[in-house]
Amino acid sequence: MNLQGEQTSHWFQRAAQVLPYGVNSNFRYWGDQDTLVVQRARGAYLWDMDGKRYIDYRLGFGPVILGHAEERVNRAVAEAIKDGILFAWTTPGEVELAERIVRLTGVEMVRLANSGTEATMQALRIARAYTGREKYVKFEGHYHGSADYFMYSTASASLNMLGSPHSPIPAPMSSGMPARIAETVIVLPFNELDGLERTIKARWGEIAAVFVEPVMGNVGGILPQEEFLPTLRCLCDEYGIILVFDEVKTGFRIAKGGAQEYFNVRADLVTYAKALGNGFPIAAIGGKREVMMTIVPGQVSQSGTYNGNTVAVAAALATLELFEKEPIHETIWQRGQALMKGIDEILSDHGIEHALTGLPPMFGIHLGSSRRPQNFRDFLKGNAALYSQLVRGLARRGVLPDIDGREPWFLCAALSEEDIQETLNVLNDTVRELKREGKIQ
Repeated sequence: MNLQGEQTSHWFQRAAQVLPYGVNSNFRYWGDQDTLVVQRARGAYLWDMDGKRYIDYRLGFGPVILGHAEERVNRAVAEAIKDGILFAWTTPGEVELAERIVRLTGVEMVRLANSGTEATMQALRIARAYTGREKYVKFEGHYHGSADYFMYSTASASLNMLGSPHSPIPAPMSSGMPARIAETVIVLPFNELDGLERTIKARWGEIAAVFVEPVMGNVGGILPQEEFLPTLRCLCDEYGIILVFDEVKTGFRIAKGGAQEYFNVRADLVTYAKALGNGFPIAAIGGKREVMMTIVPGQVSQSGTYNGNTVAVAAALATLELFEKEPIHETIWQRGQALMKGIDEILSDHGIEHALTGLPPMFGIHLGSSRRPQNFRDFLKGNAALYSQLVRGLARRGVLPDIDGREPWFLCAALSEEDIQETLNVLNDTVRELKREGKIQ
């Protein structure tokens, strides 16, 4: 494809000399000729080093919910740092932010962190300390951060790594992980109640927590079946297991109160990050008071030098204030519905088998079948190669979702109706080109 112009290529080559593969996170690498180096971003757009503009549907993998370089957020940060950044004491901003998170989400107490990985890692520790048990349940294709405990059977797995759906294998996703950690992980297929109930009833005495992405944020936004989350809640109540909603992607994105509000199911612990700060590095653990008060100083550790720094807190306060005062979510839902409808119509008109997954603020396009996937194994049966070709064509024309169909399309409030129409026109042109080239029959 070769997305790189002259200057972008120059900067990528410099990057590759000092950063492994020219990036600071593996998922940013698209290949030596297609990995972008970005000069700036504003609103729904970003520009590479050659000045080419893209409509951005990656949005930093989901954090940028208002739009890039949102002026009110930036002003709040600029004002806050005048009085210092880091004090190792509580600040009024931290208190106000925790109060706002409680008000929006319904959690009872909050602790701040810096990344989704930190929040989920510490939530697992809290659950283990509260229950006195060690193991936890996760679902195939769900991603809970890059800590060793969670890097099993994520969306990076292939079908032949997972074992039988009746007795799944915890598939390690990286070298360098101690083998014995796998003994603490129980992996199950998402949206499969029989196996879930059987496992919980047989092994509840070992299980501290069930971790779940209420919407599969790394597998095209696959939704839970109607009874899945309520059943999960009932089983955890019955057997004294901590239910953890990993809302690093859904939190403050699919609704002001996240997945708990949207699905009307309450978790014991919830992890937030991404949209909480519109791209500034901040995360949070929220939950029931009784469970959160397990964090006893000197007994259960939840800490971090940069937790609650004024930069991140000011950004999050400004972002959440806009959620409460302006129709941010209504706008994103309207734009997302229009975009999903248009994509569906174009693909149908061209006779391409497909199914749209997820919700308007974060959705996926599943190619190769009109049956909507229910879990990771279903998703892996789709036509990933065709999706990659489609995105390459979109990217050449200035529309930029992620090249990997497991990553949803994300929308921000700065996306306009004109941007939606441009995206659909580009999609139609790209599909026509692929048909002319014989890549779509």
